[in-house]
Amino acid sequence: MIFEKEKWIWKCKPEEFSIQPDRVEITTAPHTDLWQRTYYHFRNDNAPMLMMKTPENFFSFTVKTEFNTAVRYDQCGIVMYLDSGNWLKASAEYENDKIQRLGSVVTNNGYSDWACADIDSSQKSIWYRLSRREDDFCIESSFDGIDFKQMRVCHMFNVSGEVSFGIYACSPEDSSFKAVFTHAQLTDCKWAAHTGQAPDDDI
Repeated sequence: MIFEKEKWIWKCKPEEFSIQPDRVEITTAPHTDLWQRTYYHFRNDNAPMLMMKTPENFFSFTVKTEFNTAVRYDQCGIVMYLDSGNWLKASAEYENDKIQRLGSVVTNNGYSDWACADIDSSQKSIWYRLSRREDDFCIESSFDGIDFKQMRVCHMFNVSGEVSFGIYACSPEDSSFKAVFTHAQLTDCKWAAHTGQAPDDDI
């Protein structure tokens, strides 16, 4: 998969960026973020997102991120965006010179949650994979692009039909960094159908 400019659409287009067939670079601006209400009691919806659309109910999107984050909350990763109150993202948020928080945020009906695990702050390259099975999604990450580990399975209440998905980068505090995205792939869904307990009849 290549970054064909005519297929990708900006939301909150950044001032500094570069799009090549095999590489996208975004230089973040200070005070850019994605978050809705929960705990912090503010609403931020100005992170640069480069996305494409698909009506497919079953797909996987994979991308490699490289980043030189050094200020609290600096982040870059993948995103699926319906509107300001309904979206999900996955990234590693810089915390300090020892740790960063590898996590995912799911926002339904205007409220965000955040699930994360601490990883070493020296990790400056992470692969992400977003998979859709109708209105359910799976987020995975990898340090080598081969061995992917599940981060999150979630339901989006307001998704139907076409969705926008892609990459994002932002700096919630007074900082800026360069995020590099490569090895983008859009494939058949790599999140296998469940083979255990059968679904309930009323679901």
